[in-house]
Amino acid sequence: MLLTLEGLDGSGKSTVHEALQDTYPDAVFTREPTDSWYGEAVARSISDAEADPLAELFLYTADHADHLSRVVRPALDAGKLVISDRYSDSRYAYQGAALAGAIDRPMEYVRGVHSPFTRSPDLTIYLDVDPETGARRSGASNKFEQSEYLGRVRANYERLIDAEPGRFVRIDATRSPETVLDRVEGVLSEVL
Repeated sequence: MLLTLEGLDGSGKSTVHEALQDTYPDAVFTREPTDSWYGEAVARSISDAEADPLAELFLYTADHADHLSRVVRPALDAGKLVISDRYSDSRYAYQGAALAGAIDRPMEYVRGVHSPFTRSPDLTIYLDVDPETGARRSGASNKFEQSEYLGRVRANYERLIDAEPGRFVRIDATRSPETVLDRVEGVLSEVL
């Protein structure tokens, strides 16, 4: 099973991802961007306010393709539970927002680029916070952590959830980390 954790910057994905490692010690824990050289290129682009959004999309896409072939597919083929902190939905939401105005129907374009090779998650936990809370919690330290931009990203996530309501479980991430983690663990115990 492929479980993904999604949400705005500052929603607590990494905190939940880390905490779940104690609960599911046999699972494969991974994240995007990865720690590969593709992921390092993505990290460099994040810190570059002038990076071209289309070029960034393809850096993220290359990282995702490598992640699938190197980590996700082998683990799933071995019958492992895979829990990823961010995955393709982050790209659809974030790069879809970044490409707005540059490409017609940007989120559909990004999904179309991925559709021939990606593997859809079996379950996605969406940690929901408003853009202002996300920006405040994340420190608003890069171009993707600004509340105005996060508002567009959140709207894209809402479109993704509306398109596949059976895959997403929304959790109010404005609550305490303990409450959020309890809710996530409750959902996972029902599913697994």
